[in-house]
Amino acid sequence: MADPYNVLFLCTGNSARSIMAEAILNHRGNGKFTAHSAGSHPSGQPRPEAIRQIESAGMSAAGLRSKSWNEFSAPNAPRLDFIFTVCDNAAKETCPYWAGQPMTAHWGIADPAAVKGTPEQIARAFRDAFTVLDRRIGLFLSLPLGTLDTMAIKREIDRIGQSWEAR
Repeated sequence: MADPYNVLFLCTGNSARSIMAEAILNHRGNGKFTAHSAGSHPSGQPRPEAIRQIESAGMSAAGLRSKSWNEFSAPNAPRLDFIFTVCDNAAKETCPYWAGQPMTAHWGIADPAAVKGTPEQIARAFRDAFTVLDRRIGLFLSLPLGTLDTMAIKREIDRIGQSWEAR
Protein backbone atom coordinates (compact mmCIF):
# COMPACT_ATOMS: atom_id res chain seq x y z
CA MET A 1 0.00 0.00 0.00
CA ALA A 2 1.18 3.52 -0.77
CA ASP A 3 1.78 5.95 2.07
CA PRO A 4 -1.46 7.30 3.50
CA TYR A 5 -2.60 10.78 2.57
CA ASN A 6 -2.05 13.29 5.39
CA VAL A 7 -5.02 15.58 6.01
CA LEU A 8 -5.10 18.59 8.33
CA PHE A 9 -8.37 20.08 9.57
CA LEU A 10 -8.04 23.68 10.76
CA CYS A 11 -10.22 25.74 13.02
CA THR A 12 -9.33 28.71 15.19
CA GLY A 13 -9.67 27.02 18.60
CA ASN A 14 -9.16 23.37 17.59
CA SER A 15 -11.63 22.29 20.22
CA ALA A 16 -14.72 20.99 18.40
CA ARG A 17 -15.20 20.88 14.60
CA SER A 18 -11.61 20.14 13.62
CA ILE A 19 -11.26 17.62 16.45
CA MET A 20 -14.42 15.80 15.32
CA ALA A 21 -13.21 15.82 11.69
CA GLU A 22 -9.87 14.33 12.74
CA ALA A 23 -11.63 11.51 14.60
CA ILE A 24 -14.08 10.83 11.76
CA LEU A 25 -11.43 10.61 9.04
CA ASN A 26 -9.08 8.50 11.14
CA HIS A 27 -11.99 6.14 11.84
CA ARG A 28 -13.37 5.97 8.30
CA GLY A 29 -10.14 6.35 6.31
CA ASN A 30 -9.24 2.64 6.43
CA GLY A 31 -5.53 3.38 6.76
CA LYS A 32 -5.49 5.35 3.50
CA PHE A 33 -5.60 8.65 5.40
CA THR A 34 -3.96 10.02 8.51
CA ALA A 35 -5.97 12.92 9.87
CA HIS A 36 -4.71 15.70 12.09
CA SER A 37 -6.29 18.86 13.45
CA ALA A 38 -4.94 22.16 14.66
CA GLY A 39 -5.88 25.74 15.37
CA SER A 40 -4.45 29.20 14.89
CA HIS A 41 -5.29 29.98 18.54
CA PRO A 42 -5.84 26.58 20.16
CA SER A 43 -8.06 26.50 23.21
CA GLY A 44 -5.84 24.00 24.99
CA GLN A 45 -8.36 21.17 25.21
CA PRO A 46 -11.13 19.59 23.17
CA ARG A 47 -14.69 20.45 24.15
CA PRO A 48 -16.24 17.68 26.24
CA GLU A 49 -19.33 17.81 24.01
CA ALA A 50 -17.15 17.02 20.97
CA ILE A 51 -15.53 14.09 22.76
CA ARG A 52 -18.96 12.79 23.81
CA GLN A 53 -20.21 13.05 20.22
CA ILE A 54 -17.17 11.17 18.88
CA GLU A 55 -17.53 8.41 21.45
CA SER A 56 -21.31 8.16 21.01
CA ALA A 57 -20.65 7.47 17.31
CA GLY A 58 -18.47 4.52 18.32
CA MET A 59 -15.20 6.26 17.43
CA SER A 60 -12.07 6.60 19.47
CA ALA A 61 -11.20 9.91 21.10
CA ALA A 62 -7.86 8.60 22.35
CA GLY A 63 -4.99 10.98 21.73
CA LEU A 64 -7.15 13.88 20.58
CA ARG A 65 -5.81 17.19 21.80
CA SER A 66 -6.05 20.88 20.97
CA LYS A 67 -2.84 21.97 19.24
CA SER A 68 -1.32 24.83 17.29
CA TRP A 69 -1.04 24.77 13.53
CA ASN A 70 2.64 25.65 14.07
CA GLU A 71 3.22 21.94 14.81
CA PHE A 72 2.40 21.22 11.17
CA SER A 73 4.67 23.86 9.67
CA ALA A 74 7.75 22.72 11.63
CA PRO A 75 10.59 20.98 9.76
CA ASN A 76 9.78 17.54 11.24
CA ALA A 77 6.02 17.80 10.60
CA PRO A 78 4.27 15.29 8.34
CA ARG A 79 4.02 16.28 4.68
CA LEU A 80 0.41 17.37 4.19
CA ASP A 81 -1.63 16.41 1.15
CA PHE A 82 -4.91 18.15 2.03
CA ILE A 83 -5.86 21.00 4.35
CA PHE A 84 -9.50 21.79 5.11
CA THR A 85 -10.59 24.83 7.08
CA VAL A 86 -13.83 24.08 8.88
CA CYS A 87 -14.52 27.51 10.36
CA ASP A 88 -14.82 30.87 8.68
CA ASN A 89 -12.30 32.56 11.00
CA ALA A 90 -9.50 30.12 10.16
CA ALA A 91 -10.29 30.43 6.44
CA LYS A 92 -9.65 34.19 6.61
CA GLU A 93 -6.36 33.98 8.51
CA THR A 94 -2.92 34.00 6.97
CA CYS A 95 -1.74 30.43 7.33
CA PRO A 96 1.83 29.30 7.89
CA TYR A 97 3.81 27.90 5.00
CA TRP A 98 2.87 24.29 4.35
CA ALA A 99 5.63 22.22 2.74
CA GLY A 100 4.68 20.29 -0.37
CA GLN A 101 1.91 22.62 -1.54
CA PRO A 102 -1.05 20.68 -0.14
CA MET A 103 -4.47 21.01 -1.71
CA THR A 104 -6.73 23.29 0.32
CA ALA A 105 -10.46 23.84 0.60
CA HIS A 106 -12.89 25.58 2.93
CA TRP A 107 -15.68 23.49 4.42
CA GLY A 108 -17.40 26.04 6.66
CA ILE A 109 -19.47 24.50 9.43
CA ALA A 110 -21.55 26.32 12.04
CA ASP A 111 -19.77 26.51 15.38
CA PRO A 112 -21.52 24.24 17.88
CA ALA A 113 -19.45 25.73 20.71
CA ALA A 114 -21.13 29.10 20.11
CA VAL A 115 -24.62 27.73 20.74
CA LYS A 116 -26.31 28.91 23.92
CA GLY A 117 -29.32 27.14 25.29
CA THR A 118 -30.41 24.00 27.04
CA PRO A 119 -28.10 21.01 27.28
CA GLU A 120 -30.28 19.31 24.65
CA GLN A 121 -29.90 22.27 22.24
CA ILE A 122 -26.14 22.29 22.72
CA ALA A 123 -25.92 18.52 22.22
CA ARG A 124 -28.00 18.88 19.03
CA ALA A 125 -25.61 21.55 17.71
CA PHE A 126 -22.63 19.22 18.23
CA ARG A 127 -24.54 16.31 16.68
CA ASP A 128 -25.48 18.45 13.66
CA ALA A 129 -21.88 19.62 13.13
CA PHE A 130 -20.68 16.02 13.46
CA THR A 131 -23.25 14.85 10.91
CA VAL A 132 -22.24 17.49 8.35
CA LEU A 133 -18.56 16.63 8.83
CA ASP A 134 -19.26 12.92 8.55
CA ARG A 135 -21.16 13.38 5.29
CA ARG A 136 -18.52 15.65 3.75
CA ILE A 137 -15.75 13.28 4.75
CA GLY A 138 -17.76 10.39 3.29
CA LEU A 139 -17.97 12.23 -0.02
CA PHE A 140 -14.25 13.04 0.13
CA LEU A 141 -13.46 9.35 0.75
CA SER A 142 -15.52 8.37 -2.29
CA LEU A 143 -13.29 10.39 -4.64
CA PRO A 144 -11.03 8.22 -6.81
CA LEU A 145 -7.93 10.19 -5.78
CA GLY A 146 -5.54 7.82 -7.55
CA THR A 147 -7.17 8.41 -10.93
CA LEU A 148 -7.98 12.14 -10.83
CA ASP A 149 -5.60 14.91 -11.80
CA THR A 150 -4.86 17.73 -9.35
CA MET A 151 -7.35 20.18 -10.84
CA ALA A 152 -10.16 17.63 -10.83
CA ILE A 153 -9.48 16.76 -7.19
CA LYS A 154 -9.48 20.47 -6.27
CA ARG A 155 -12.81 21.01 -8.05
CA GLU A 156 -14.36 18.04 -6.28
CA ILE A 157 -13.23 18.94 -2.76
CA ASP A 158 -14.43 22.52 -3.30
CA ARG A 159 -17.75 21.16 -4.57
CA ILE A 160 -18.14 19.00 -1.46
CA GLY A 161 -17.94 22.11 0.73
CA GLN A 162 -20.15 24.26 -1.49
CA SER A 163 -22.91 21.71 -1.96
CA TRP A 164 -23.62 21.72 1.77
CA GLU A 165 -23.44 25.51 2.10
CA ALA A 166 -26.26 25.88 -0.42
CA ARG A 167 -28.66 23.89 1.82
